[in-house]
Amino acid sequence: MKSEPDVWSLSQQKKTGKKGATWDGVRNFQARNNLKKMKAGDLCFFYHSNIGREIVGVVKVIKSAFIDKTDKEKRFFAVQVRFHEEFDSPVSLTKIKKNKAISHLPLIKQSRLSVMPIDYKSWKIIRKMSKIKKSKIKKI
Repeated sequence: MKSEPDVWSLSQQKKTGKKGATWDGVRNFQARNNLKKMKAGDLCFFYHSNIGREIVGVVKVIKSAFIDKTDKEKRFFAVQVRFHEEFDSPVSLTKIKKNKAISHLPLIKQSRLSVMPIDYKSWKIIRKMSKIKKSKIKKI
């Protein structure tokens, strides 16, 4: 799930507490279809777009897809998400692009898509990348 951090950041998401926040306002049909597939309990990466361009943490879906109340025509969906985890080391888009094993991700192929699926293998790779401390990264 992507958001511009000056519009909605992971720290703002964190402040919503247990009740979480509604992820609404998505007006792309492909992203809408991805939202529609989400179920309570699903974990999602939280990506700061435009500013930072990095995966900064994880949110958890606490309410499955429902009609987006901000859509007067009732064609689009929203989900309720709660903060789950913040990464010690955010995973930048640059690092993701350099990793051949995850070069197929929609984050690279369809960069403007705000809600996109991720396969389990790629999830594990990005999780592992998020655990690498900046001090342990060798500079060449």
